[in-house]
Amino acid sequence: MAASNVLGIIYSNAYDSLLSELTSVRTMGSVPFAGRYRLIDFVLSSMVNSGIGKVGVSTKANYQSLMDHLGSGKPWDLSRKRDGITFLPPFAGEVYENRINALEAMLPYISKSTNEYVLMADCNVVCNLDYTAIVEGHKASGADITIAYKRGIAPKLSHVMTLDISDDAKINAIKVGETSDTACDYSLNIIVMSRVLLERLLRSAQIMGAKNFERDILAANVNSLNIRGHKIDTYAKVIDSLQSYYDISMELLSGEYRDLFNAENPVYTKVRDDMPAIYGICADATNSLIADGCIIKGTVENSILFRGVHVAEGAVVKNSIVMQDSFISAGAKVNCAILDKDVVIKPNREISGAETYPLYIGKGITV
Repeated sequence: MAASNVLGIIYSNAYDSLLSELTSVRTMGSVPFAGRYRLIDFVLSSMVNSGIGKVGVSTKANYQSLMDHLGSGKPWDLSRKRDGITFLPPFAGEVYENRINALEAMLPYISKSTNEYVLMADCNVVCNLDYTAIVEGHKASGADITIAYKRGIAPKLSHVMTLDISDDAKINAIKVGETSDTACDYSLNIIVMSRVLLERLLRSAQIMGAKNFERDILAANVNSLNIRGHKIDTYAKVIDSLQSYYDISMELLSGEYRDLFNAENPVYTKVRDDMPAIYGICADATNSLIADGCIIKGTVENSILFRGVHVAEGAVVKNSIVMQDSFISAGAKVNCAILDKDVVIKPNREISGAETYPLYIGKGITV
């Protein structure tokens, strides 16, 4: 794969408000997922595996955790003298109100790029895609803009785009913010266009005072530009709430991940050297993802444990997500819960949510 003439743009804060429990102290991009990853790892790894060597990460708030995770970009081979990864925070403390504001602030960065194309993506889509296929399809079709989409029930996102697509992949209409419980073609917010066109559209948006990228730029130009769709048939799930985050995580335990993890296109992440997981004599762990550094002396069932989690003897963890360095004390019971980093559950305490309403315990809280 080689999309070397493409500039990658990642929105790390897109839809933070829909996952406010987890994003109050971090960006959407740095939300932990699948035992050892952050959500940005999936989109960033897909870009790197596709040959994209210049990536700008748009941030607006709570991005200290993201900066610590990405560092210089070394795990993704983006620690380079030229190109590589660049953080694009707000200028002089300004807070972006929308996607157009963020792109307008990035215009100097985009304009200085020598890449012919720009590929933009969000962090709330869990997938491992070959972006080269999208870019090459964009070139071959002669499209002005290409939008990657999926068939199914559209996620409950405020600016979700549902698409009316003809048999030849031409997008005839774009509806913004309209969802229903019936299957439709909806955008994954993975968008490819030429750098020159993006600059022209942004400067036009500045003149017109446009505020909504999806409605005022894409939907407004659906008849004047050749906008086409690229259907994604491989694994791609959109996180639009705490419930969907929990459900998508739990699907990993049932093998519902297909193309998400594979040797040919690995998902890279920040390396934390730690000892292998240790299991005590009385430990009982079934159908669970347990990361390195964990100490399991109790019972773990149908759960995801991040690095450094300690489950004491007599403790029971079921149907739960327990993040890094949390401690489940002796005799404690945890069921259908999401425990953020450094949570401590005291001895013999019992906390329980439901599969349709998981209980969330915030970072560093002792129960």
